[in-house]
Amino acid sequence: MRIFRVIKIFYVVLRFGLDEFLLAHETTRWLLVPLNFVLFFRDTSAPRAERLRLALEKLGPIFVKFGQMLSTRRDLIPTDIANELAKLQDQVPPFPSEQAIAILESIYHKKLVDVFVSFDEIPIASASVAQVHFAVLPDGRDVAVKILRPGIIHVIEHDLALLDVCATLMERLWADGKRLKPKLVVAEFEKYLHDELDLMREASCASQLKRNFSDSNLLLVPEMYWDWCDSNVIVMERMYGIPVSQMPALKAANINISKLASDGVEIFYMQVFRDGFFHADMHPGNIQVAADGRYIALDFGIMGTLSDIDKNYLAQNFIAFFNRDYKRVAEVHIESGWVPLHTRVDELEAAIRAVCEPIFDRPLRDVSFGKVLLRLFQTSRRFGVEIQPQLVLLQKTLLNIEGLGLQLDPELDLWKTAKPWLERWMSEQVGWRGFLSSLNAEAPRYATLLPQIPRLLHQRLNENPMAKFEVAILDLAAQQKQRNFWLMVIAVASIISTAWFVLNF
Repeated sequence: MRIFRVIKIFYVVLRFGLDEFLLAHETTRWLLVPLNFVLFFRDTSAPRAERLRLALEKLGPIFVKFGQMLSTRRDLIPTDIANELAKLQDQVPPFPSEQAIAILESIYHKKLVDVFVSFDEIPIASASVAQVHFAVLPDGRDVAVKILRPGIIHVIEHDLALLDVCATLMERLWADGKRLKPKLVVAEFEKYLHDELDLMREASCASQLKRNFSDSNLLLVPEMYWDWCDSNVIVMERMYGIPVSQMPALKAANINISKLASDGVEIFYMQVFRDGFFHADMHPGNIQVAADGRYIALDFGIMGTLSDIDKNYLAQNFIAFFNRDYKRVAEVHIESGWVPLHTRVDELEAAIRAVCEPIFDRPLRDVSFGKVLLRLFQTSRRFGVEIQPQLVLLQKTLLNIEGLGLQLDPELDLWKTAKPWLERWMSEQVGWRGFLSSLNAEAPRYATLLPQIPRLLHQRLNENPMAKFEVAILDLAAQQKQRNFWLMVIAVASIISTAWFVLNF
């Protein structure tokens, strides 16, 4: 079976002239001439990027999804290819309803009529990995049922293996293969794709996001009904809203579009900087707007995470950027290890200024994050910036935010909207509020350690009780230093204890 898939891939590669990618290396470039002579009937007049996009569409949904992911890696692929791959759309025909019903009945071990009061056999949405049906639970709750495509895991494993082979060939035969590291890109794609295949993982991500915004009036997340969830199916609360792309319907519902746009920016920064856990697939198809103007998030297969260190460095970058403090931006890049330590701050500062200065004090309609990111990546190559894998999804999300913002409110001033929120967040992280918050988080540990300090201190001071008489002169300075240290420990412990009691009583 695999041999037929290989033959099809080989045929598509030759049909769309992708051999120019594989044979572009100086040692194999000579093969292009006889190959073009033999395959004289094929049409390769279209640009290479367009032919690549058409070939991926022809090869099926997994290759399409790979092309979508690849389009976000402007640090790795040429500009023309990245722009063309960004056009890929995940429009996949649904699998038969009979299969969907069979999957559900095998999971629940009962007839579908005994699980749902009603089940709409016509899917409301269909993608490369799963499709969604509406249904009603026995207690009357309206739900959305997301079902993994039958056999998709085998198909994906099969195609991923072939992608890895293609990447190996590209790395060996393509002139830019070693620099662009296609095997690492395929490995990254494989990780994200496997995450999407576990629907229980997606449900848990949705539950976490819902909990993060439980006290917010900005974002709604569907509730997961765990009794009906499985690794191949999730049943969630059915959400009623207007797709964010339907501007006439939003206006007819008296939705404040300007507020909606600024709320979207705030939601993004809350997810990234407050929680370090963000929806990384925020295209218009996954976002609706409720009647009260709140956003509704859907499809949680791709979620991004950031460590506290990443959040801190990113926030410092953003704030310095908003203040046009390009020297600080350069310093943060060096401190974080994103650029080599030997990089000259003044040179990096000048390069960043050249990219960022032209976009300030301009409405969103006049700013393209895509172009800014492209120039930043060009600058990155010059200074040897190491692209951080954990920031790739963030980059993708930023591009989605740009498209959403342009659609809702082209006059939105992104800088004025984001800067106050980031400054407040930084104050809470590194100011006295941040200190008290960290203190409260560590309180359980302090409660365990504090009672032990007197005993540990007594043991330490009594390790050699005669030493101060025997070596009074020689050890006086060292002992004084030790005592000062332990006195400091006691003082700090006292401060911590007092602060903890103030916070908790």
